[in-house]
Amino acid sequence: MSTGMHGPVVVVGAGHAGGTVAALLRQYGWVGAITLVGAERRAPYQRPPLSKGLMLGKVAPDELQLKPDAFYAERQIALRLGREVLRIDRESRQVHLDGGEFLPYEHLVIATGARLRPLPVPGAGLAGVVSLRTADDAMRLREAVRPGTRVVVVGGGYIGLEAAASARSLGAEVCVLEREDRLMARVASRELAAFVAGYARGQGVAIELGASVVGFDGEAERVRAARLADGRVLPCDLALVGIGVLAEQSLAEQAGLACEDGIVVDEEARTGDPAVSAIGDCTRRPIALFERRARLESVHNAMEQAKQVAARLCGKPQPPAEAPWTWSDQFDLRLQIAGLTTPGDQVVVRGDPEGRAFAIFHLSPEGVLRAVEAVNSPMDFAFARMAIGKRMRTPGERLRDVAIPLKEVAIA
Repeated sequence: MSTGMHGPVVVVGAGHAGGTVAALLRQYGWVGAITLVGAERRAPYQRPPLSKGLMLGKVAPDELQLKPDAFYAERQIALRLGREVLRIDRESRQVHLDGGEFLPYEHLVIATGARLRPLPVPGAGLAGVVSLRTADDAMRLREAVRPGTRVVVVGGGYIGLEAAASARSLGAEVCVLEREDRLMARVASRELAAFVAGYARGQGVAIELGASVVGFDGEAERVRAARLADGRVLPCDLALVGIGVLAEQSLAEQAGLACEDGIVVDEEARTGDPAVSAIGDCTRRPIALFERRARLESVHNAMEQAKQVAARLCGKPQPPAEAPWTWSDQFDLRLQIAGLTTPGDQVVVRGDPEGRAFAIFHLSPEGVLRAVEAVNSPMDFAFARMAIGKRMRTPGERLRDVAIPLKEVAIA
């Protein structure tokens, strides 16, 4: 039986989503116990700067925290850091931790995020074959990369390219290995991928497309080369594997919750159990403006779903639906992406790629703006986020004409 806003809430996962929902519950008036359980020993922190500011030494780990340490004590949010959740017992409404502790809940929020996709090839366990998921990973990378260090980056998505840019900025010799025929095949258009590839090569990053890594060779238990399917062997001192992530849904699966490459939730982040919500990278959710379900990996998604859960549990209005968005910093490029593309979209470029300030707009056959990929073009990005949210028609010929102000482009 519900006790209103007085029962205990347990949040499993102390990342951006988990930390945000715990803070919002207090802000919105939840007075019951709130416990935040995390596998890392750090309080919730921002992950996007790991491959950029932290790896480059521009920020310290403590500067990435979502809230100062005192915040949790002052608001009576109990932290269980460095702890493993063994199982969720939905019948008794208890979360079982390592060490024999169990936490009762009135409401459970699963915010377990994602885990790195493994690369199961010979030599993957050699010293120097590394990944980037945590602050500790980024700190180790920063220590390992020196001028002249030979780095291969396996995977040409956002994380791989950001890390490649940071390593190159630190003076390393960098080669990106991507098995597809272009970069960012899962997350960006061909037009943006071609621009980013050209720019990265101009900064001295080697990029090999259609390159599948089949193993790593070592000497004295340390990586010395990456072997490709075509027989080539690329010498390296460090190999960073960044080939994507998988939803961390094992606890939910064991508890009998529906999962389909992500924990299945509704538009207010409910699972099939009314006492359990799920938020962040671990979820597959409806995307209101696009009439589809997807698993999103972004800070915006984490924060939007945290707001949905906190508002629902505290009896407040749901936040308005927004177009999903994310960003990526590579060298002096800021990529800002909003919306979702659909096969058959019309692609319109506004601005000058040669000048490194432009935007790629994606329109439906009816001229409705579906997505934008902006490069060093924050005004285009801000306009597009608004227009996507309002399902505005933005005729391609008007978008392409930079003489027409953005505020005059939309016609409906």
